[in-house]
Amino acid sequence: MKFKKSFGEKTTDIVIFLIMLFVITITLYPFIYVIGMSLNKNTLTSMDTIFIFPKDISLHSYKTLFSDPLLWKAYYNTIWYVAVGTVINVIMTMLGGYVLAQKRFFLRRKLNLFIIITMYFGGGLIPTFMLINKLGMYNTRWALIIPGAVSAFYIIIARTFIESNIPESLYESAKIEGANDIGILIKIVIPLSMPIIAVLSIYYGVGHWNSYFGAMIYLPDRNLHPLQMYLIDIIVKNSSRVLEDLGIGVERTLEMMQIKYAVIVVAILPVLLIYPFVQKHFVKGVLIGAVKE
Repeated sequence: MKFKKSFGEKTTDIVIFLIMLFVITITLYPFIYVIGMSLNKNTLTSMDTIFIFPKDISLHSYKTLFSDPLLWKAYYNTIWYVAVGTVINVIMTMLGGYVLAQKRFFLRRKLNLFIIITMYFGGGLIPTFMLINKLGMYNTRWALIIPGAVSAFYIIIARTFIESNIPESLYESAKIEGANDIGILIKIVIPLSMPIIAVLSIYYGVGHWNSYFGAMIYLPDRNLHPLQMYLIDIIVKNSSRVLEDLGIGVERTLEMMQIKYAVIVVAILPVLLIYPFVQKHFVKGVLIGAVKE
């Protein structure tokens, strides 16, 4: 049986639709504008005449950008940091979450308290820098991986998920069959925790992709810089190394303006392309383990 919507309900639907359309528009417009400016001819870019679409398409800025070998090094470094860092993050987080989810573990409450304290208090930048330097990680890739190998917040999420979704009886049955803790973790906990592993992988991966502060502090070697540092060099520091052959003058300035837009597109496009396929996991990450029965 179909029910007709009342006038008030139809009005509410229209208002909600208009509000969402407005939100989508103001969200997408900056991306569309930057893409349009990066594809426009530099002479038109300087006049800021684009509203949505480019008036005279030119790929010259991308050709100039892609001819820079440092861009490809930055891309490779970022992919390395994301891949290696995410694997280490997920392993460490699941190990911590599994241990803290075991009610029979006698240090469970004390470790939980210790981990929660680290969420509110840190050693500070200078002591951390001195520690990394003393450990020999300064100006190495591991300076961006090891210090942030695990997040206290994500350990709590993993622990809550394991507690809520894997019953104690399953552990007891495995123990009766002769399984040890490592066997239980690998053969039972990990297969049943794939939803939280997917969420952790996405969160950690996006964090590594967007990270730049660690590289700014610990990596003076530009050959180790991630893509975000390359973006900062072009936009914030106004680096013009890719345009050394143009000399000084109006042409160099116009070219630099368009390079800035192009490098923004290059940096954010992979995330924009991947996000629609994984956005459901972001929503799950907000809800997963939040309610415990």
